[in-house]
Amino acid sequence: MSATPKPVTRLIDELCRLPGVGPKTGSRLAYYLLRAPAEQALSLAEAIREVKEHTVLCGTCFNIAESSPCSVCSDPNRDSSQVCAVEEPLDVLAIERTHQYHGLYHVLHGAISPVEGIGPEELKIRELLARVKQGGVREVLLATNPNLEGEATAMYIARQILPLGVRVTLLARGLPIGGDLEYADEVTLAQALEGRRDI
Repeated sequence: MSATPKPVTRLIDELCRLPGVGPKTGSRLAYYLLRAPAEQALSLAEAIREVKEHTVLCGTCFNIAESSPCSVCSDPNRDSSQVCAVEEPLDVLAIERTHQYHGLYHVLHGAISPVEGIGPEELKIRELLARVKQGGVREVLLATNPNLEGEATAMYIARQILPLGVRVTLLARGLPIGGDLEYADEVTLAQALEGRRDI
Protein backbone atom coordinates (compact mmCIF):
# COMPACT_ATOMS: atom_id res chain seq x y z
CA MET A 1 0.00 0.00 0.00
CA SER A 2 1.42 3.36 -1.08
CA ALA A 3 1.71 6.31 1.32
CA THR A 4 1.10 8.66 -1.61
CA PRO A 5 -2.56 9.28 -2.54
CA LYS A 6 -3.51 8.05 -6.01
CA PRO A 7 -4.25 11.54 -7.46
CA VAL A 8 -0.79 12.72 -6.38
CA THR A 9 0.87 9.62 -7.85
CA ARG A 10 -1.00 10.19 -11.12
CA LEU A 11 0.10 13.84 -11.24
CA ILE A 12 3.72 12.86 -10.62
CA ASP A 13 3.52 10.20 -13.35
CA GLU A 14 2.05 12.72 -15.83
CA LEU A 15 4.68 15.35 -14.99
CA CYS A 16 7.45 12.76 -15.47
CA ARG A 17 6.28 12.29 -19.05
CA LEU A 18 7.41 15.85 -19.84
CA PRO A 19 10.88 16.19 -21.39
CA GLY A 20 13.60 16.77 -18.81
CA VAL A 21 11.37 15.91 -15.86
CA GLY A 22 12.48 12.91 -13.83
CA PRO A 23 10.88 11.38 -10.71
CA LYS A 24 12.47 13.88 -8.29
CA THR A 25 11.50 16.95 -10.31
CA GLY A 26 8.04 15.47 -10.95
CA SER A 27 7.55 14.98 -7.23
CA ARG A 28 8.77 18.51 -6.42
CA LEU A 29 6.41 20.03 -9.00
CA ALA A 30 3.46 17.95 -7.82
CA TYR A 31 3.97 18.90 -4.17
CA TYR A 32 4.46 22.54 -5.16
CA LEU A 33 1.09 22.47 -6.93
CA LEU A 34 -0.50 20.85 -3.88
CA ARG A 35 0.72 23.72 -1.67
CA ALA A 36 -0.05 26.45 -4.24
CA PRO A 37 -3.31 28.40 -4.05
CA ALA A 38 -6.14 26.59 -5.84
CA GLU A 39 -6.50 29.38 -8.43
CA GLN A 40 -2.83 29.00 -9.46
CA ALA A 41 -3.14 25.24 -10.01
CA LEU A 42 -6.46 25.63 -11.81
CA SER A 43 -5.02 28.42 -13.97
CA LEU A 44 -2.21 26.06 -15.04
CA ALA A 45 -4.75 23.33 -15.84
CA GLU A 46 -6.84 25.82 -17.85
CA ALA A 47 -3.76 27.03 -19.79
CA ILE A 48 -2.91 23.43 -20.73
CA ARG A 49 -6.50 22.76 -21.85
CA GLU A 50 -6.61 26.02 -23.82
CA VAL A 51 -3.33 25.37 -25.67
CA LYS A 52 -4.64 21.98 -26.81
CA GLU A 53 -8.05 23.32 -27.88
CA HIS A 54 -7.06 26.65 -29.46
CA THR A 55 -3.86 26.01 -31.40
CA VAL A 56 -3.35 24.46 -34.82
CA LEU A 57 -0.49 23.86 -37.22
CA CYS A 58 -0.35 26.45 -39.97
CA GLY A 59 -1.23 24.70 -43.23
CA THR A 60 1.58 26.56 -45.03
CA CYS A 61 4.60 26.64 -42.70
CA PHE A 62 3.54 24.10 -40.04
CA ASN A 63 4.30 26.45 -37.17
CA ILE A 64 2.02 26.44 -34.14
CA ALA A 65 -0.64 29.12 -34.52
CA GLU A 66 -4.12 30.18 -33.48
CA SER A 67 -5.37 29.98 -37.07
CA SER A 68 -4.24 28.84 -40.49
CA PRO A 69 -2.56 30.52 -42.26
CA CYS A 70 -0.53 31.90 -39.35
CA SER A 71 0.22 35.59 -38.79
CA VAL A 72 3.66 35.28 -40.43
CA CYS A 73 2.43 33.50 -43.58
CA SER A 74 -0.43 35.98 -44.00
CA ASP A 75 1.74 39.09 -43.41
CA PRO A 76 2.05 40.96 -46.75
CA ASN A 77 5.21 42.72 -45.48
CA ARG A 78 7.17 39.46 -45.30
CA ASP A 79 9.47 38.47 -48.19
CA SER A 80 7.71 35.43 -49.67
CA SER A 81 10.71 34.65 -51.90
CA GLN A 82 12.73 33.54 -48.83
CA VAL A 83 11.84 30.46 -46.80
CA CYS A 84 13.75 29.60 -43.64
CA ALA A 85 13.49 25.91 -42.72
CA VAL A 86 13.87 25.19 -39.00
CA GLU A 87 13.56 22.05 -36.92
CA GLU A 88 11.09 23.22 -34.26
CA PRO A 89 8.62 26.06 -33.54
CA LEU A 90 10.95 27.38 -30.81
CA ASP A 91 13.56 28.00 -33.53
CA VAL A 92 11.15 30.41 -35.26
CA LEU A 93 10.90 32.40 -32.03
CA ALA A 94 14.70 32.47 -31.68
CA ILE A 95 15.17 33.83 -35.22
CA GLU A 96 12.32 36.34 -34.87
CA ARG A 97 13.97 37.79 -31.74
CA THR A 98 16.96 38.87 -33.87
CA HIS A 99 14.78 41.13 -36.09
CA GLN A 100 17.22 40.28 -38.93
CA TYR A 101 15.08 37.91 -41.01
CA HIS A 102 11.96 39.08 -42.85
CA GLY A 103 11.04 36.08 -44.99
CA LEU A 104 8.73 33.14 -44.34
CA TYR A 105 9.35 29.94 -42.37
CA HIS A 106 8.92 26.22 -42.71
CA VAL A 107 8.93 24.08 -39.55
CA LEU A 108 10.23 20.56 -40.19
CA HIS A 109 9.16 19.19 -36.78
CA GLY A 110 12.42 17.40 -36.10
CA ALA A 111 15.60 16.28 -37.79
CA ILE A 112 16.67 13.13 -39.60
CA SER A 113 17.93 10.67 -36.99
CA PRO A 114 18.29 7.03 -38.03
CA VAL A 115 19.17 6.09 -34.44
CA GLU A 116 15.74 7.31 -33.30
CA GLY A 117 14.01 5.91 -36.39
CA ILE A 118 13.27 9.36 -37.84
CA GLY A 119 13.66 9.48 -41.60
CA PRO A 120 12.78 12.21 -44.12
CA GLU A 121 9.23 10.82 -44.39
CA GLU A 122 8.51 11.67 -40.73
CA LEU A 123 9.39 15.34 -41.25
CA LYS A 124 7.68 18.11 -43.23
CA ILE A 125 10.29 17.90 -46.02
CA ARG A 126 7.84 16.82 -48.72
CA GLU A 127 5.72 19.89 -47.94
CA LEU A 128 8.78 22.16 -48.15
CA LEU A 129 9.65 20.76 -51.58
CA ALA A 130 6.06 21.33 -52.72
CA ARG A 131 6.29 25.00 -51.64
CA VAL A 132 9.51 25.45 -53.61
CA LYS A 133 8.08 23.73 -56.68
CA GLN A 134 5.04 26.06 -56.66
CA GLY A 135 7.41 28.85 -57.68
CA GLY A 136 8.20 32.24 -56.26
CA VAL A 137 10.84 30.99 -53.82
CA ARG A 138 14.34 32.30 -54.63
CA GLU A 139 16.16 31.17 -51.48
CA VAL A 140 15.76 28.41 -48.91
CA LEU A 141 17.74 29.11 -45.74
CA LEU A 142 18.43 25.87 -43.89
CA ALA A 143 18.55 26.89 -40.22
CA THR A 144 18.86 23.45 -38.69
CA ASN A 145 20.73 22.87 -35.45
CA PRO A 146 24.53 22.67 -35.77
CA ASN A 147 24.74 19.01 -34.74
CA LEU A 148 24.98 15.70 -36.60
CA GLU A 149 21.22 15.32 -37.12
CA GLY A 150 20.76 18.97 -38.15
CA GLU A 151 23.63 18.80 -40.64
CA ALA A 152 22.31 15.54 -42.13
CA THR A 153 18.85 17.08 -42.48
CA ALA A 154 20.25 20.21 -44.16
CA MET A 155 22.33 18.18 -46.63
CA TYR A 156 19.37 15.93 -47.48
CA ILE A 157 17.11 18.93 -48.16
CA ALA A 158 19.82 20.75 -50.14
CA ARG A 159 20.23 17.74 -52.44
CA GLN A 160 16.48 17.86 -53.16
CA ILE A 161 16.26 21.63 -53.75
CA LEU A 162 19.47 22.51 -55.63
CA PRO A 163 18.35 20.76 -58.88
CA LEU A 164 15.28 23.03 -58.86
CA GLY A 165 17.50 26.09 -59.45
CA VAL A 166 16.75 27.69 -56.08
CA ARG A 167 19.52 29.20 -53.93
CA VAL A 168 20.14 27.13 -50.78
CA THR A 169 21.96 28.72 -47.85
CA LEU A 170 23.05 27.67 -44.38
CA LEU A 171 23.43 29.73 -41.24
CA ALA A 172 27.00 30.84 -40.75
CA ARG A 173 28.55 28.75 -38.06
CA GLY A 174 29.18 31.17 -35.28
CA LEU A 175 26.89 28.86 -33.38
CA PRO A 176 28.35 26.21 -31.09
CA ILE A 177 28.46 22.71 -32.56
CA GLY A 178 26.13 20.39 -30.71
CA GLY A 179 23.91 23.25 -29.50
CA ASP A 180 20.26 24.11 -30.16
CA LEU A 181 19.05 27.31 -31.86
CA GLU A 182 16.55 28.05 -29.10
CA TYR A 183 19.44 28.56 -26.61
CA ALA A 184 21.58 30.81 -28.83
CA ASP A 185 21.88 34.45 -27.80
CA GLU A 186 20.41 37.06 -30.13
CA VAL A 187 23.73 38.59 -31.23
CA THR A 188 25.25 35.23 -32.19
CA LEU A 189 22.10 34.21 -34.04
CA ALA A 190 21.87 37.58 -35.82
CA GLN A 191 25.50 37.28 -37.01
CA ALA A 192 24.85 33.73 -38.16
CA LEU A 193 21.87 34.93 -40.22
CA GLU A 194 23.91 37.74 -41.81
CA GLY A 195 26.84 35.43 -42.62
CA ARG A 196 24.85 32.59 -44.17
CA ARG A 197 26.54 30.90 -47.15
CA ASP A 198 25.66 28.87 -50.20
CA ILE A 199 26.01 25.10 -50.00
